[in-house]
This record gives sequence, C-alpha cells and structure tokens, in this order.
Amino acid sequence: MGVFSKLASGIASTIYRPGDNIADEYHKWYYGTLGQTRLTWMGMTCWKSPSDMWNYQEILWELKPSLVVEFGTYQGGSAVFFAHLLRQAGHPFRVLSVDVTHKYLTEDARRDPDVTFMESSSTEPIVAERIRELRDEYPGPVFAILDSDHECGHVLAEMKLLRPLLVPGDYLVVEDSNVNGHPVAPGWGAGPFEAIEAYEREYENDYRHDSDREKKFGWTFATNGFLIRN
Repeated sequence: MGVFSKLASGIASTIYRPGDNIADEYHKWYYGTLGQTRLTWMGMTCWKSPSDMWNYQEILWELKPSLVVEFGTYQGGSAVFFAHLLRQAGHPFRVLSVDVTHKYLTEDARRDPDVTFMESSSTEPIVAERIRELRDEYPGPVFAILDSDHECGHVLAEMKLLRPLLVPGDYLVVEDSNVNGHPVAPGWGAGPFEAIEAYEREYENDYRHDSDREKKFGWTFATNGFLIRN
C-alpha cells in the first residue's frame, strides 16, 4: 500500500461513517421516486441505476466481450451505451438486444451500426439460435444482462436458455432482483431474485457470485445478480 493509500485509509477510519442501512434507504428513495426513469444515455432513457452503469463499463473494459446479449430493450439506451463503450476497446463486437416489442425503440438507437435489435420473447428458441450464430461470428467472451419480464418463471427460463450458450469466464447480470423486498417493492411476488435461487438449486456449480462488484457502491438493482460462469 502506498503512502497516499495509507493516509487515505487512516483518514477514512476517523471520519464519521453512517450505518450500512443508509445505502438501502437511498436505494428505496431512488427506486420509489422513479429515478431510473430519468436516467439517460445520449438522450435515450435507460431505466437503470447510475452505479450499475458505472459497474457495467468497468466489467466491459476488463472482460472486453465480443458479444453483449441484452434481454429487455425499451428505448435502446443501454444497448447503445454498451456499443459506445465497446467501440473504445477497438476489437470487433456485436450487441444483441431482444424485446417483445420495438414500439418504444428510438430512431437514434436503431441507427447504431453495432447493435442488432431483435423483436421476440427472450425465451424463444430462435433467440438461442441467434446467439449461437453471433458467438461464431464474434468469437470471445460474452456479457449477458437480463432486464425484461421480471416474473420469476420468465427469468428462470432466460437463465436456462443461456445455460448451454455461456462458457467459463462469461458474465451474466440478472437485473431487478432488488424487487420483492430485496430491498424494494416488498409486495412484488417472486421475481428475479427468486429465479436466481431456483436456478442455483438446480445447477449449483454453474456460476460464482462477483460479490465485490455487487457491493462496490452499496446498492444495486441486481441484488445477488452479478454472476461469472464457471
């Protein structure tokens, strides 16, 4: 540890630090005031938390995936965000964004040359086939993110669809696992968090949790959902 790091650590230990529950309270405030609906990238709404988006850019830069698979498109802001970041890495890549409808997709997003928008349920076999084709065309690591229907059964089906498609080292984020009291929307019912639990009961050794990344900013929309394929 350098002199500056030691100094900073010493100063931090003497400064008043609020309890850990303050992060949960901020999380509830942000979610409850619909802060995600006001978060934009290049003018396109992303419906995410800013801390998660910062985490994603760090993951993308370290992983340097050749393929990003996004389930849940909305306006296309996050798909374009991923493409903008990966263009800086300087290697061939593709972003595949899948949604049941494109009626909210913006023209700006449609124009991105490195994004393929696919109109389909994310659990259809045709989606798996397209991912296989793109893996062959763009060999390398995959970053996948689930942000479509937040019902437990649907998310579990998405995870199972991806199971034969992801290989060791690939990264999977299961978003909106914060609902159903984890810690927001306690009355939601079984959702992505419960889907992760159900998947791991069936395939306990498929993933390891990137807990350091999840806890980095104290709160995330992907509670228990930062996963690295074993």
